[in-house]
Amino acid sequence: MANRFSRTELLLGKDGMDRLSRAHVAVFGIGGVGGYVCEALVRSGVGHLTLVDNDVVGETNLNRQIIATNHTVGQPKVEVMKERMQSINPDVTVTLHHCFFLPENAADFSFSDYDYVVDAVDTVTAKLELVRCCQESNTPIISSMGTGNKLDPGRLMVTDIYQTEGDPLARIMRKECKRRGIRKLKVVYSNELPTRPMSSPETAEQPPEGRRDLPGSTAFVPAVAGLLIAGQIVSDISGVTARTD
Repeated sequence: MANRFSRTELLLGKDGMDRLSRAHVAVFGIGGVGGYVCEALVRSGVGHLTLVDNDVVGETNLNRQIIATNHTVGQPKVEVMKERMQSINPDVTVTLHHCFFLPENAADFSFSDYDYVVDAVDTVTAKLELVRCCQESNTPIISSMGTGNKLDPGRLMVTDIYQTEGDPLARIMRKECKRRGIRKLKVVYSNELPTRPMSSPETAEQPPEGRRDLPGSTAFVPAVAGLLIAGQIVSDISGVTARTD
């Protein structure tokens, strides 16, 4: 009998879909990248997702975040994402952590319970702590590198952190991973050199903490990064990969 995942099962098979339905994926950061990760994973049949974010939907999110509409501005991102996911698949289990992930609260998360972790957070400190926690628990993780100030989604790819070039965030992560003895880290990144944002006297938004300038963003680069991450997770969990012959 046809169901919401029938077309996916044609590609992944029943065993692959069963593995996805039993999987528990944690997504840290429900923004431009993380939102599309969640969207694709729930549409692919992942049975349990944990969402971690402390932010609310803002007006400046409307240009790129799948959960951002005029009706959701001001609402917690994790709650909006949960409602959207359950409207797609009422059977999905969604666990919420309405907080920012920090080294100080890392002990609140049981990483051994996750089959996969998505790092879609903004700060290097949080990213490195996620990698450390996953390394200790032997949990697969994939990290998003920079998508701000970039215009070409065709330059995005899945690779190892030590194979990246041209991305300022990836450069810092390479250095810090090497210093910590982290030998590998699966990432989605773009080798496009960042574009310098044009000045805009009308903007009143302040740059994120740790940045001098407010990064520009598009509807398509973060979205493609999120979809690439989701595709990699679905492949890794289902055990089904694309043909190369």
